[in-house]
Amino acid sequence: MAVLEVCCYSMACAREVERCGADRIELCAAPQEGGLTPSYGVLVSVREAITLPVHPIVRPRGGDFCYTEEEFAAMLSDICMVRELGFPGVVTGVLNADGQVDIPRMKKIMAAAGPLAVTFHRAFDLCADPRQAWKTLGELGVKRILTSGQQSSAEKGISLITELIAAGDTPIIMAGAGVRAANLPLLLQAGVKEVHSSAGQWFNSVRAAYIHKAEHLDERKLMLQWWADFLDANRGKGITPFDYAKINRGNGE
Repeated sequence: MAVLEVCCYSMACAREVERCGADRIELCAAPQEGGLTPSYGVLVSVREAITLPVHPIVRPRGGDFCYTEEEFAAMLSDICMVRELGFPGVVTGVLNADGQVDIPRMKKIMAAAGPLAVTFHRAFDLCADPRQAWKTLGELGVKRILTSGQQSSAEKGISLITELIAAGDTPIIMAGAGVRAANLPLLLQAGVKEVHSSAGQWFNSVRAAYIHKAEHLDERKLMLQWWADFLDANRGKGITPFDYAKINRGNGE
């Protein structure tokens, strides 16, 4: 069964995503920075209110993924906090100056995470050798990798994504960046088993606010409705999302 993960930046978003039938939430702050570690207060409130699996991101700042000793120490502390609060997983990642997975630091991250399912975020898309990075992360025990196939969108990067999926089941390859209702069938037909989307967009306003399309263009609702339609129509029938995507190809979905 395919899995839909939705990136959320607020409790309101998390509640909506849970109500609409997504499978997992990535919890972030600071969308303008591409997602940073949520505050302790947000983590506690979401942990108490949301029953879906929630994987918070641990990323101390925007920009690159090469961190100072102080930044990395803060990351380890935040990962321990996420674990102690009872979340089932965490999203993070570190690279070295050569564009390789920082193996010594990732070993420390895996130790701090303990039983948590670790997702290596889109730092992967900046790796100099994605195939070696996939192998290295698997050896480290990373559960999944979020990637656009090192392109601007998962749709454009589908060639590398499918190549990595064919290489093995661990780590799981989760396609993300530009995932929308319109291209979801394409990704599923290509064999992608996990997809990630924020379904968000920047709008010009007095607040220069990042507003999810569900509030204006209804993109999130479209995608979650596609997912809900699949679940409702095929419950107990043994039809996979890949089959459903083929059935509905050409129907504007």
